[in-house]
Amino acid sequence: MENMGISVTFNELKWDTDFFGVASAKSTLHKPLTLNEWLELNTRFKDYQFISIMNMNSEPINAQLIGKNTTAFLVDINIQFKKKLLALDEKSKNVTIHQALEKNDQIIKIADFQFSKFTEDPELAKRGGDQVYQQWLINSFEKTDKFYALSKDEIGDINGFLLFSYVDNACVIELIAVSQKETKGGIGTSLFKAVEYGAYQQGVKEIKVGTQLRNLGAINFYHKVGCKQVGCHQVYHLWNF
Repeated sequence: MENMGISVTFNELKWDTDFFGVASAKSTLHKPLTLNEWLELNTRFKDYQFISIMNMNSEPINAQLIGKNTTAFLVDINIQFKKKLLALDEKSKNVTIHQALEKNDQIIKIADFQFSKFTEDPELAKRGGDQVYQQWLINSFEKTDKFYALSKDEIGDINGFLLFSYVDNACVIELIAVSQKETKGGIGTSLFKAVEYGAYQQGVKEIKVGTQLRNLGAINFYHKVGCKQVGCHQVYHLWNF
């Protein structure tokens, strides 16, 4: 990652480059850019076919620069949540925590996510965008820094999972899904509570998670389990053909 001052960070996306078959990079705009900072950043854009631009806190000045000077389009508004871990809740039943979990096809089958910037961008969609989350899961199996909370039904089949990791004394929720076959509620809450319980036991101070603005079900869920909204970031996609 290259730090172009405190306003901007810029880094190549090797995984995306390999998966989508186009030279990819990501630029994060941490604060309102000056014109010179913007011009310098634009020179970097020319070296890549695809650039994901994250406008932290949806800064209007940056949104204007992007809109007036590029062909980038708004593909996502990412809502960030946090929950401070101040008390130890009762451990969830029927949920187990696993580190470096072996590959599990039941988990991959459950991972049917309705909202994804990888499919809502037509260029990424035709390059296999619908397979990104499944590949994300496959890459997480057998990794010591990746953890799964698993919920099982009465016959022992997995009916929900939560993938998470620990970063800078925070528990980061990466993906959560519940089987569409389930008619009973509460599985998602049980998964979240199990992760919260384990994180608190390890002395972790907070849980972090993000979701899309259009994913009202996820937003309502994170409010329900006690999370507070702390950020709202615009994500633009820029294609150079």
